[in-house]
Amino acid sequence: MILTYYGHSCFLLETKGVKILFDPFITPNALADKIDVDSIEADYILITHGHEDHIADAVKIGKRTGALVISNYEVVTWLQKQGLKNCHPMNHGGTKEFEFGRLKYVNAVHSSSLPDGSYGGNPGGFVLIGEITLYHAGDTALTYDMKLLGDFFSIDVALLPIGDNFTMGVEDAIIASDFIQCNNIIGMHYDTFEVIKINKDAATFLFDNAMKALTLLDIGESIELVTD
Repeated sequence: MILTYYGHSCFLLETKGVKILFDPFITPNALADKIDVDSIEADYILITHGHEDHIADAVKIGKRTGALVISNYEVVTWLQKQGLKNCHPMNHGGTKEFEFGRLKYVNAVHSSSLPDGSYGGNPGGFVLIGEITLYHAGDTALTYDMKLLGDFFSIDVALLPIGDNFTMGVEDAIIASDFIQCNNIIGMHYDTFEVIKINKDAATFLFDNAMKALTLLDIGESIELVTD
């Protein structure tokens, strides 16, 4: 499995011969100005919630690639109105089998509206159970619901927001990693805007001190995901 970081909360996961794009926000992100959006291929696009910094390039990429777009019911309905035909709605607690494995839409504590201000439903995250089990938390505060993920799944890698202000910060992300029983954390939702800039050295130190691994990828960087 190969994971590529496109900035903010956007990742491309290559697994079982398919490409899964999470939360495509690239074109408006000044830090990702060297990424060619038109070269990104996707078989699936997974969207955690409706905010522009998670959905901005979804329609463009979805129309070009024909990818199946998966999100909550309200986001999917809005995307269909923007011209996307290939969509699959989910909602909290629901699980669906796809060619890459099982996908569960789980709780996130945040807000959600679409770029035009319309209602975006409730925000969420995804647990993908395939070659490995990966958790993309979306935008969320630290929540006790995360303990359920640790109880029911053996999560190998977790993509957690660490930028604070709009989501949990580094300290809460460390607690979240305890709740989900996963020590292999990849940080997201940081540095994109002034208000969520972090001290990377300090963040890494805090994770190291908690006996956990925090990976902070450069935009455009790819890594191989393996189990312990």
